[in-house]
Amino acid sequence: MKQSRQENLVYVAAWGLLFAAPVLSLYVRTVSDANVAFNWNEVFVVWRHFAVYLLLFLVHNFLLAPLLVHRHKRMLYCAAVVTLLAVFTVYKCSNKPERRGHGPHMERADLHQPPFGDEPMAFDEQRPPMPDEASPRPDERPDERPLRRMHRADSPPPIVGERDILSVLVVILMFGANLGIKGYFRSRDDRKRLAELERENLEQQMEYLRYQINPHFFMNTLNNIHALVDIDPEQAKGTIVELSKMMRYVLYEGNKQSVPLARELEFIRHYVALMQLRYTEKVRISLALPQETSDSHIPPLILITFIENAFKHGISYQHESFVDMTVSLKGDTLRFKCCNSKADQSIDEHGGVGLANVRKRLDLLYGSNYTLTIDDAADVYQVELVIPLGNREIMNKS
Repeated sequence: MKQSRQENLVYVAAWGLLFAAPVLSLYVRTVSDANVAFNWNEVFVVWRHFAVYLLLFLVHNFLLAPLLVHRHKRMLYCAAVVTLLAVFTVYKCSNKPERRGHGPHMERADLHQPPFGDEPMAFDEQRPPMPDEASPRPDERPDERPLRRMHRADSPPPIVGERDILSVLVVILMFGANLGIKGYFRSRDDRKRLAELERENLEQQMEYLRYQINPHFFMNTLNNIHALVDIDPEQAKGTIVELSKMMRYVLYEGNKQSVPLARELEFIRHYVALMQLRYTEKVRISLALPQETSDSHIPPLILITFIENAFKHGISYQHESFVDMTVSLKGDTLRFKCCNSKADQSIDEHGGVGLANVRKRLDLLYGSNYTLTIDDAADVYQVELVIPLGNREIMNKS
């Protein structure tokens, strides 16, 4: 799996600062002290040590870290890291600078020579005797004591020193930081991918629900026109023209994420006008819509399901019936209220599949930011919906 560009920039910036540090440090020293000259050899010596750590980082970043972060092979990763640390430790131990005075044979005259060319120093006069030197053995000659003391001082160094341990700890911390950065960018990419999948899933569900709404709407509208043909053929012809406009709205505007509220309200007005042509004066139909809608937008065909159900299940041919619909605006909130009488015969679940679909659409579009209240009384069925409004930009981002 390839690294992101941002992750590579983080690594380049970090290592760039690290390699620039000795140059800046030496420059500051030359500026503050005129006796110090800028010597590139000092910088190259530091860079040579940094290059070893950079090589370890590259091996870990491109070969070892993906085993744990992307492939989740913990045992293989741990074994590889332990092996790499062991190789690094052996390298550090085998490249130690040699200490002075560790030759296999030393001349006795050299034992009394001071280090670094200083003046001769009398051991017995310059420091107090060690506990085991306070009283020399009877069989020991005086010239043997310096040899025994110098042998202890020049004993071989340990195989792994403090600097080696610190170097290994630095490498471990470097590997940990590399894993942390790589894990962060991996989790960020996973979140982006999950958000993209959720968005695609949401769009697919919305398309599915729209395709379910459209046939249901056309079926009811064509039934209305069919009934109107027997009553008034001339009006039926005009109604077909109105239906073509409504079909154009459903086909072209219904696939959009949002439409102007004025267009949606105009669609509802045409639909209610078609329904009024079908019924007699015994059916009281009222529709109240706001006059001003500004630039508010709304998801298309979000209210028509409730209106369809009101006409389908609320009209009775045996007694007087009514359907009252009201759309009001208050700030950035739309309130829709539909109240209708109940027919003598009705299905068990008022609204059927259409109401279930509109609930799903509301959940997908608004989450918990809407209110749907349904009051199913004995003679009256009432629906009240409160949803937030937005402009085109806000609706497209939601």
